[in-house]
Amino acid sequence: MKKINSILFKKSLSKFTTGVTIITINKDGLMLGKTVNSFAALSLKPPLVLFSLDKKSSSIEKYLNSKNIGINFLSNKQRNISKYFSLKNSSWNNTEYILTKKNSVPMIKDCVANLHCKKNKVIKEGDHFLFICKILEIQINNINKPLIYFNSKYL
Repeated sequence: MKKINSILFKKSLSKFTTGVTIITINKDGLMLGKTVNSFAALSLKPPLVLFSLDKKSSSIEKYLNSKNIGINFLSNKQRNISKYFSLKNSSWNNTEYILTKKNSVPMIKDCVANLHCKKNKVIKEGDHFLFICKILEIQINNINKPLIYFNSKYL
């Protein structure tokens, strides 16, 4: 075992295989998306999930002030979408989406799954905000395969 430092900690986290999500909001007509792999299921009853965003994120205030959130599980054909939304001033480019009937949250088309959520709680911890969300609606695509991230690379 080695003594912890930020480089070693970050490298160790890269060894945990994750899926890739885009967290979307529609804040006063401005649609935003962020690439996030810090996602987890929290509860079955009620259906709760969680994800975290860096406190220094350029759009953190908009996420903190949004009540409704989309969580889009990317497919292995959506690497470019992940890359677009990981940029500081990300744009939708040619990303195809639909808006939820209730709350007009953008949901990216052709994902493995899309979750329409209501923000339940935000916890400030370390250098991130932890968002706990209740799932309102789900769409599942049983054909596409997930985009996987491991060792700082897409698989």
